Amino acid sequence: MEVGSLPVELWRVILAYLPLPDLGRCCQVCRAWRELILSLDSTRWRQLCLGCSECRHPNWPSQPHLEPASWREALKQHALASRTWTRNVPELQSSACLHFFRRRKDRKVWHVGPGCEFESLRGALGVTGPYDRVVLHPGVYEEQAEVALKVPVELVGLGRLGEVALLVCIEQQCPTARLCNLVFMPPWFSTVVYRTSWGHVQMDNCNFEGAQLQIRGPGTCQARFCSFSQGSSLHLFSVSLSLLDSCDFSGSDTASVTVEGPPVSERNWACKHLAALARTFPSGFISSPKAPRASSTGGNPAGGNAKKEPMSTEEWKTRMGGDAGCHGTVIEDGWSDGDCSEGDDEKKDGRGPLEDGTLPAASSPSPPPVTPEPLTLQEELERDQEAQIMAASILGCIVRRCLFRDGKGGVHLSNYGQGRLEENVFRGLNYAVRCIQNATIVMLRNEVCECCASGVFLRLSAQGLIAENNIHSNGEAGLDIRKGANPIILCNKIHSGLRSGIVVLGNGRGSIRSNLIYNNKEAGVYILFSGNPVVSGNHIFQGQAAGIAINENGRGMITENVIKENQWGGVDIRRGGDPILRNNYICYGYSDGVVVGERGRGLIEGNHVYCNKGCGVWVMSSSLPQLLGNYIIHNCMYGLAVFCRKDSENMEEAHENFNEEGELFAWESDLDSEDGGHSARRSISVALVESNCLSYNGAVGLYVKSSEAMNVFANLVNSNRGPGIAVLQSSQLTRLVTNCILENDRGGVTVEKDCRVELRGNGIYENRGHGVRFSGIGQIVENDVVGNHGNGIQVSTSADIKVMRNRVQPAQGCGIALLGAVKGLIHDNILFEGHPDYKKKLIHLDSGNESCVLHNNILRHNNSCTSAPSWVLENPPPRPAASSPSGISSSQFPSRLGLSMTTRVGATVESGCHSGSMFCSIL
Repeated sequence: MEVGSLPVELWRVILAYLPLPDLGRCCQVCRAWRELILSLDSTRWRQLCLGCSECRHPNWPSQPHLEPASWREALKQHALASRTWTRNVPELQSSACLHFFRRRKDRKVWHVGPGCEFESLRGALGVTGPYDRVVLHPGVYEEQAEVALKVPVELVGLGRLGEVALLVCIEQQCPTARLCNLVFMPPWFSTVVYRTSWGHVQMDNCNFEGAQLQIRGPGTCQARFCSFSQGSSLHLFSVSLSLLDSCDFSGSDTASVTVEGPPVSERNWACKHLAALARTFPSGFISSPKAPRASSTGGNPAGGNAKKEPMSTEEWKTRMGGDAGCHGTVIEDGWSDGDCSEGDDEKKDGRGPLEDGTLPAASSPSPPPVTPEPLTLQEELERDQEAQIMAASILGCIVRRCLFRDGKGGVHLSNYGQGRLEENVFRGLNYAVRCIQNATIVMLRNEVCECCASGVFLRLSAQGLIAENNIHSNGEAGLDIRKGANPIILCNKIHSGLRSGIVVLGNGRGSIRSNLIYNNKEAGVYILFSGNPVVSGNHIFQGQAAGIAINENGRGMITENVIKENQWGGVDIRRGGDPILRNNYICYGYSDGVVVGERGRGLIEGNHVYCNKGCGVWVMSSSLPQLLGNYIIHNCMYGLAVFCRKDSENMEEAHENFNEEGELFAWESDLDSEDGGHSARRSISVALVESNCLSYNGAVGLYVKSSEAMNVFANLVNSNRGPGIAVLQSSQLTRLVTNCILENDRGGVTVEKDCRVELRGNGIYENRGHGVRFSGIGQIVENDVVGNHGNGIQVSTSADIKVMRNRVQPAQGCGIALLGAVKGLIHDNILFEGHPDYKKKLIHLDSGNESCVLHNNILRHNNSCTSAPSWVLENPPPRPAASSPSGISSSQFPSRLGLSMTTRVGATVESGCHSGSMFCSIL
């Protein structure tokens, strides 16, 4: 009969009455008939799939409301999986199970129940032959002693699930068996209802209530559409391979599934079939979830259990009420420069944030317009062969599409056990997964939520791959890594936790890469007690505390992360924390970018720290960080603030020897001896700030109020809204060496009374205030102080100082001004006359000052605006010098960026020079 003889709709009505075998025969007629049969997917195929007593909805139990992609394909997969128990033949041929049943003409069906051949299960099993079927009619069957299965057999309950209940303890002593449509409850003499130590058992659509199942290797297990409730659990000991698919675990008193012991080398016949079946599961683990996006309103969906999705940076700025940018910051009177030139309090050259909180387009260097996106899982696996091998591994216990809920634990692996979890849901447990004692776990695309404690625990040298999971709303950490555990954690969403996102402590390790970690109440990643993970390429944002916290001797390699919009510091290092923090983007925080608290250490190198509402970097207490090559820009308060006080009884008076000839400091010599170059980890005893860019911040570029020594070397400090560098307290020596300090709003360098400071080899250019205002103790040696709007170098009050071999040209004030009872030695300086309209002395010394010695200073005055210049800054060229004690190339020095600006600085002065100025030619 031709298909076209009737309308397609009518054919579909007729075919909807055909049973499954007839549908299969119709598919074989021709292509047109096949297409017609396949078009019945949402009608007849759906009806057949849901009407099968041996299975449930394909997406049961976690998503029964979600229809499968194809009902026919779901029914096909069920049919193949339900016949695994019959495939213990020497060679697997196509349709092997059908040929097998055709060969066995004597396969029998035995009925058990009132009025049937047998009234007890034990009686029926006494006469069954291999591969017979035992059908149990509705009722409750109880055995008073253990029942043994000695030949392959199929036990099937008749009627709806729940109408046949067994109170038995069964020991399997045969190669294979199948249980279907039964309810198992423990008998009075044992909590174990089923055990096997070498055969294969297949369980389809069964319920286990308060019961235990024990499978020992080389025995295997396959459970599909089963329910484990009222404290039921499955124990797997040294299994090579077992498969749990679409099962429901609830109300467990311990772990619902326990996997213990390494997989045995001996394997039974079912292993290769289970492996083939496991590989038919869609291997979508090489795809990556899209980054979450917030709604346009930025609000949460309705409902008490709603999960907060992250909002974009633009929405964050809107929620801040226009405050995301840096508004004017009140600067302490202690360092405010009262002699600023007229108009210095106004916005100059479009620098700094505007009044509406936005950043001007002309700001340079500008904040990065975009931050790098996390890698996809496929990209991560291409880079990591170990993770790739784990992602493809099929070994141990495979749990997929199961629901674990409302109990104590989900899956527990120990003592070299192995497990693979795919697309499961863990909800409302005490913990979801616990992996200890050298066990290995592979977790792909699971949801772990609402656990009372941490979601995933890894202890005692456990390892594995945890990828593309959604871990959220847990009472403790999303992942807890301790005691030598070393997992690979890739491309997960870890969010909305009541504490931290990931905790690494107690010598825990791990590689944490390309995850989205957001909206956790405590730190996104918390490292403490000698934890030492690699944290790379993650987006850690919108946390209610710090983005990453390193405490209590924690370590870690923290690289290339985007850490933004967190309530506390982007990175918080305290109490012995000693990480490597390299090449991260730390931005748009509600507080400081990086906080180094009491006894914090660490190498902080190559990071972009920008647009934070507090300071870029805040260093407190007796900390010893190394800040190398960072870009700390456009923060609302200080660029780098050093505020470290010790108790008075712990303070010791410093007795540094100021060498007049300026020999290399001990720390410089140490840098020369480093074989590893600039990026090597250095052992230091003094905080080190080297090769950073501190620019466009809302207050001081570098603010020092410390009782500790500090070395500040080769930094670019420019265009900040306060002084470039302000030292308010420094009882021990602060060394400012070869820095480039230019175009700051309130002066170049300010040093307050009693501070011990040495300035050597710096270039201090065109600041809107004094170049150097010094009231402390120390020396100013071999600096270029040119084009500043106030005095070039102003020394005041009871300062004790040496000013030697500097080159100074003021734009408006004196070259060197000595005010008050200054005690010091001023010699071998070269002073160039500034703008002709300003007639102040190049050297000013207050009358009556007899304790200050001036010797061999050279004063160079202007004679004519049109005459050729008779001097330039050469031998040496404009400071700071290009050489680096640590061997870094000069192109990598942020301080060298300032020298490329000298042409622009000179042009600016020249364009305003109507009466002539030698500043045009000095640079």
